Amino acid sequence: MTTPPPATKAATTATTAVTVLVADDEELTRTGLRALLSARPGLDVIGEAADGTRAVSLATELRPDVVLMDVRMPGIDGIEATRRLQAALPEPPKVVVITTFENDEYVYDALRAGASGFVLKRAPSEQIAHAIRLVATTDSVLFPDAVRRLVAARPAPPVRPARGVPALTGREVEILRLMATGLSNPDIAGRLVVSLETVKTHVSNLLAKLGARNRTQAVILAYEYGFVVPGAGIPLGVTAC
Repeated sequence: MTTPPPATKAATTATTAVTVLVADDEELTRTGLRALLSARPGLDVIGEAADGTRAVSLATELRPDVVLMDVRMPGIDGIEATRRLQAALPEPPKVVVITTFENDEYVYDALRAGASGFVLKRAPSEQIAHAIRLVATTDSVLFPDAVRRLVAARPAPPVRPARGVPALTGREVEILRLMATGLSNPDIAGRLVVSLETVKTHVSNLLAKLGARNRTQAVILAYEYGFVVPGAGIPLGVTAC
């Protein structure tokens, strides 16, 4: 079974199953995840991969909406597989990293490479299913508090890219900080009392300036560049509800 070509994938709605590829080097884990996810409404597991190379190959062939990607696999790991998917496909599948430990350097690197978020292997199956549905159907950052804790737990400040800090406008910085709290485009539009199209334009511009492929990668870069500081509380310029 294959998914529709990229031109029609954007039509995924609540009545269309989100297609999933499971990539993990442990057969028991793959089998368990497939069984658990297939039992959840709105999800269709269409393939399994035992390593990163196979994950890239199958994702290119089957075009799933989401790849549930283990980071620690033999050969090409989940980080490199994520990076290759971002580079190889014009509309790559969303990647949700599944990991044993939350504060894991591998997870940070996978998010930096373009993964949309991460979940723990010990999480309830409904939480994993929710994460998959969320990244497939919305523009929210998955579990922003967990991403913040991951950044804050790093043993040393991340090295900022050598090309210098991007020149973002004040409004772009404001929107980036709101994105880091997990707000979607409609949420941001309502918070700032501007049109949804205005927010979409700003988001598109700041992603391009940051060189980010998705919102999560943009938030990671926001922490690296210092636009957002872990533990700083409510972002500057944002009024608490």
